[in-house]
Amino acid sequence: MQIRYRGSVLGWLWSYVKPLLQFVVFYFAIGVFLGMNGRVDYFPIYLLAGITIVTFFNEAFSNGTRSLVDNAALIKKIYLPREMFPVASMLIAAVNTVPQIIVVMVIAVFFGWTPSLLSFAAILLALVIVAVLASGLGLLFGSINVSFRDAQSFVEIIVMVAIWASPVMYEWTAVANVVPDWLFTLYRLNPLTSAVELFHYGIWYPLGPSNGAVQPDLWTFAGVAVLTSFVMLVLGQFVFRRLEGRFAQDL
Repeated sequence: MQIRYRGSVLGWLWSYVKPLLQFVVFYFAIGVFLGMNGRVDYFPIYLLAGITIVTFFNEAFSNGTRSLVDNAALIKKIYLPREMFPVASMLIAAVNTVPQIIVVMVIAVFFGWTPSLLSFAAILLALVIVAVLASGLGLLFGSINVSFRDAQSFVEIIVMVAIWASPVMYEWTAVANVVPDWLFTLYRLNPLTSAVELFHYGIWYPLGPSNGAVQPDLWTFAGVAVLTSFVMLVLGQFVFRRLEGRFAQDL
């Protein structure tokens, strides 16, 4: 974090400037020019809340996948718990996400957001799901990426699709109305979908959008998302341990 803002005049303020500019761009480009403000109440907040969660996931996952290769010199010289590199990538992404969350909350308060304990619980649960999921995937793909650099390119495709595979640019009802029930259930089993909807539930839904609807069985699927994320963490750690002996050689 110190290296990122070294020599910068504004320093940490840049972490707040970016989400504020995103809000302005979304409000006019997508909300006004494309007419989404008339279709979804408080659409810029809806969009910014979803992007905050997806950005957290993408940054943690992408950096976690590259973390071992990027620290090859250190890994070859010193013995240390190598899991620390993907996990540290997730923690750095979490720190970078905090200013964005603050900006979203401040803007939501301006529009009349009145949070409750349940709102904060939903926000916290969404962050936990993403943190655990990104850590597990970072361990899994990071260890594979040491021997097969194609994993990094595959991850780039995943993070590119992630923003469209969850209700960020659109509402979940847009999916429910056009796909069969079994496919909609599969869509909701995506942990990132539950995380985004939990974040919407905590910040956007309390604003009282007239066309807003809570996703059916949200908390049930959130529980499934937590379980899936921890399974992925265990799987990532297992694969990491199996491949760890080759790291110094392949790097």
